[in-house]
Amino acid sequence: MRLKRVESADRRLAWSLAAIAGAVNAAGFYVAGHYTSHMTGTVSLLADALALGNFSEVLVTGAVIACFVAGAAVSTLLINRAERRLPNGAYAFSLLAEAALLFLGGLIEAAAPEEMRAPLLILGLSFTMGLQNAIVTRVSNARIRTTHVTGMVTDIGIELGQLLDRRLSPRDDGIADADRRKLALHIPTVCGFLLGGIVGVVGYQMIGALLLPMAGCVLIAIAVPAIARRTVAGRALATTE
Repeated sequence: MRLKRVESADRRLAWSLAAIAGAVNAAGFYVAGHYTSHMTGTVSLLADALALGNFSEVLVTGAVIACFVAGAAVSTLLINRAERRLPNGAYAFSLLAEAALLFLGGLIEAAAPEEMRAPLLILGLSFTMGLQNAIVTRVSNARIRTTHVTGMVTDIGIELGQLLDRRLSPRDDGIADADRRKLALHIPTVCGFLLGGIVGVVGYQMIGALLLPMAGCVLIAIAVPAIARRTVAGRALATTE
């Protein structure tokens, strides 16, 4: 049986993961010249490459999309297997997997041959971002995305428009019902992504390849308490059976 999550917990998770995604995405572009979570832009690049017959670009963009999809699929498998044992905290194992991938990304950035560094980093981080986006999508029942902000910025605009319409047309006709909870969720999440991007570029300039392992440590700090709570809940459930 799936337990209902506390909305405040979803918000904290969204803000944290958005900041990490922003840092990884910006650092990946700074290092390798390619966004690793922006699938809208990547699909557009793929379309351009196909139309222009640029088959080397077709291979690159197609591989990035495939890695993102594969990351989401692996995350789903991990969460499903964990939920079959106990629903609470199932996402934490995917967070640990993401942390491990970020440590691996730091190793690639530090030790991979120069000609292989950028391709490996782009593909690895795309897989990682797909994995992360699937985590928060599953946890929030698709209310939140953390690796891209288009939908959230759109929702912010809609709710601001609803608030403005309510102010201009105070008649309570049920048309201009703004959802302030969406604003309270999406505005900090977008700001977290922005702040993470700034930290990602500045951090990479300061500490280089250590940036990705440090982001992995943040994920571990989020995942370990959730796994601990899950273990306690599992033992309590076992004693009541």
